[in-house]
Amino acid sequence: MTAPGNSGRELTYREVGASHGALPAGYRHAAVERELGNGAATFDVAVARLFAWDMHRAAGIRVAPSTPAPAVGVDVQLLFGIGPVRFPAWCRVIDVVDTPRRRGFTYGTLTGHPVSGEESFLVEHTTDGRVVGGVVAFSRPGRWYTRLAGPAVPLLQTLGVRRYLASLTD
Repeated sequence: MTAPGNSGRELTYREVGASHGALPAGYRHAAVERELGNGAATFDVAVARLFAWDMHRAAGIRVAPSTPAPAVGVDVQLLFGIGPVRFPAWCRVIDVVDTPRRRGFTYGTLTGHPVSGEESFLVEHTTDGRVVGGVVAFSRPGRWYTRLAGPAVPLLQTLGVRRYLASLTD
């Protein structure tokens, strides 16, 4: 596994930051929210899991233990697959949200990633005490094998998003 940092790779799409507004045409869109519980302790646990990449690990994605917490400009190598058969997927953190009641980050795909697009992850502690996790994404096939896999790729992405959010609570 290559060490995180600056991989020298380039973003694979032009619509950088579009997951924060109107999602761009020509991509598959996903927006999923899940109530995680209530209170400051739930918020703190969810944020800690998100920023330690534990959410990704719980979804079956390998992330090197030495990977730094998400920060703008950090490149991270995610490894997708089963057992020893893994496909590398490089992403770059392009945005971080860090307010007392909202924490999260967005990353975009880099050269060689199986898909092209962006994902945003956010945990919010609402004024009524609820804690809500959310993922917003847009993507399209980025490699020959993801184009060949056709409808299986969106299904796998949907399952992954559900696992992401489930992993943020006890």
